[in-house]
Amino acid sequence: MYSYDKVKRPLMLGEILKGKVVIVGIGNIMKGDDGFGPALIKRLDGKIKAVCIDAGSAPENYTGAIAKHNPDTILLVDATHLELAPGRYEILTPEDILKSGFTTHDISAGMFIEYLESRTGARIFLLGVQPQNISLGKEMSDSVKTALDEITELIKNA
Repeated sequence: MYSYDKVKRPLMLGEILKGKVVIVGIGNIMKGDDGFGPALIKRLDGKIKAVCIDAGSAPENYTGAIAKHNPDTILLVDATHLELAPGRYEILTPEDILKSGFTTHDISAGMFIEYLESRTGARIFLLGVQPQNISLGKEMSDSVKTALDEITELIKNA
């Protein structure tokens, strides 16, 4: 598991974002911190070399759009139950995701990742941020907004 820790080591995005990259934001903008993925895509789209796709809360509907870019790397971005403090974030490998079942959505993360792997052959990672509040009608928490700022800059500079 790749882990972000300001003291120990930086997020290893430079190692991950290689080749043809598709970044997929997952989440519901009407549910507070769950809107993290789409918010990141909105900030990055057109400002980086990677293809940015806002898949909203139904990422399974975007498998064709993801695959058509023939990516080497797919970075899924989502609010994720990591059992960390709100706003903390990690990069997870498919093995981490399949073992733990991290998600704030109804779709099986395992099925989605397995399908993308078989369809594209791409390396797949999940950049997950620990949400504080995913209640309908809530705004994004300050801790997740801070993570959004940090991750935006990290990806732009990767």
